[in-house]
Amino acid sequence: MSGPIRVLLADDQALVRGAMAALLGLEPDIEVVAEVGRGDEVADAVRRTGPDVCLLDIEMPGRDGIEVAADLAGRDDPRTRVLIVTTFSRPGYLRRALEAGASGFVIKDTPAAELADAVRRVHAGLRVIDPALATESLVGGPNPLTPREREVLRETLSGAPVATIAARVHLSAGTVRNHLSAAIGKTGTTTRAQAARAAEERGWL
Repeated sequence: MSGPIRVLLADDQALVRGAMAALLGLEPDIEVVAEVGRGDEVADAVRRTGPDVCLLDIEMPGRDGIEVAADLAGRDDPRTRVLIVTTFSRPGYLRRALEAGASGFVIKDTPAAELADAVRRVHAGLRVIDPALATESLVGGPNPLTPREREVLRETLSGAPVATIAARVHLSAGTVRNHLSAAIGKTGTTTRAQAARAAEERGWL
């Protein structure tokens, strides 16, 4: 008989992380082997503990969970599978996570028994997706923003003027304005600030 499923938890909220560890630790076939509070601590923890499944939050200091998922999927030995467990039920996040190589995506208010089952299914090579979010993602369609438009909108969230944004992304001010204009049209908004907020809320950034 094989050993328990080895799980790594990555979440910057210590209380949430501790609660998940306690709940999963009650399962006879699951063992929490590592807990980290930053995205840039995951790779080292994976090397040290060799987990079967990583439960990753999305918004963490250091690196976000989607970037970490892409790194884990791109390793020479992609034995560790990724289950995104987040507060942010945004369809855009779901699409980006799956594109990055995550095997599952569930919301933090998922009941303990369902979370444990999601870990088991991901470990077995299955894909697990919150059903309501999957439906919303299909209805909402793919992310319409280009990589450059996303980059410019992320800088816009800081409230910086166009000239400053242009310097940060190494483009001319005119090109930045063109990207912003396109993004405003795609988000159905009227200002660059509204476009940036709308894109963030939809998980497109």
